[in-house]
Amino acid sequence: MDIKTIGVLGAGSMGNGIAQVAAQSGYNVVMRDIDDKFVDRALKGIDKFLSKSVEKGKITSDDKSATLGRIKGTTKMEDLKDVDFVVEVVLEDMDLKKKVFKELDELTRKEVILATNTSSMSITEIATATNRQDKVVGMHFFNPVPLMRLVEVIRGYNTSDDTIAVAMDLARKFKKEPIEVKKDIPCFVVNRLMMPHFLEAILLLQEGIASAEDIDKAAKLGLNYPMGPFELMDLTGIDIAYHVAEYLHKEMNKELKWVSPRLMKDMVKANRLGMKTGSGWYDYPKK
Repeated sequence: MDIKTIGVLGAGSMGNGIAQVAAQSGYNVVMRDIDDKFVDRALKGIDKFLSKSVEKGKITSDDKSATLGRIKGTTKMEDLKDVDFVVEVVLEDMDLKKKVFKELDELTRKEVILATNTSSMSITEIATATNRQDKVVGMHFFNPVPLMRLVEVIRGYNTSDDTIAVAMDLARKFKKEPIEVKKDIPCFVVNRLMMPHFLEAILLLQEGIASAEDIDKAAKLGLNYPMGPFELMDLTGIDIAYHVAEYLHKEMNKELKWVSPRLMKDMVKANRLGMKTGSGWYDYPKK
C-alpha cells in the first residue's frame, strides 16, 4: 500500500503528537478537529516541541520548517477525503468513536485503513460502524508520542493480516517499536499491566501505609521504574486512569481487583487531575 498522506482525527496532545511524528517521517498530514482553537493550539504545540529540538541540536531549522510544512490543520471533515490512512484520536467514548468511524467509512476510499488510538475500547465494536471491518485496527500510541517508542497494534475480530502488517510497518516508519496484540481484550497489554500497579499504589496511600513520595521512590529504586505510579498518573491524567479502571471493572465482569479506590474517586471529584490542572497527587507551580 502506497501511503503518502495520513489523516489524524483529533488535535489534542495525542493527536498533535501523532501528526508530528508522521510529518517528521516524511508523510503529509491532515489534522482535523472540531474547532479552530484546538487546531491552532496543536500547531503551536508542535512548533514549540520542534523549536526545543532545534535548540538541543536534535534537528535543524530546515527539518523543523519541512515538518511543519507537511501538516495541514482543518476543521472540515471532508478534507480527510483523499488521505491514504487514518488515525482516530477523539475522546474515549464508544458512541462518538462509532459515529466518526461511520463518517470516515463513507468519506474515504474503500481501501483506506482506519486506525483508532483508543487505549482500552473494543476494536471489534468500533469496526461494526463501518463496511470495512477487515481494515479497522487499533494503533495505541503513548504520551508524549514524539518521545515514547511503543505502539500497540491491536487486532479486532475481523481485522485482516494485511491490515496488521501495514499498521506494524507504518509504526516502524514512524521510528516506533510496535507489538501485536493478537486478541481484542479490554485495555490490551500496557494498561492491563499498569492499572493493577496504579490501583494498588492508591490503596497503599489510602490505608496510610506510606506517602505518595515514598511509594514512588519504592517503585523507582526497588523496581527500577523510570517514574513512580503517582508521578505517572499526574503526567497522563488521574481522570484517564480512573476511566480506564471503571471500563475494566465493567468489561471484566466486575472483578474486585478493578474497583477504583475511594481516594481516586475523590481526586477526580476535586478536579485534582494532575499536571494539566496544576494539582494531582502532587502540586505543580503555575507557569
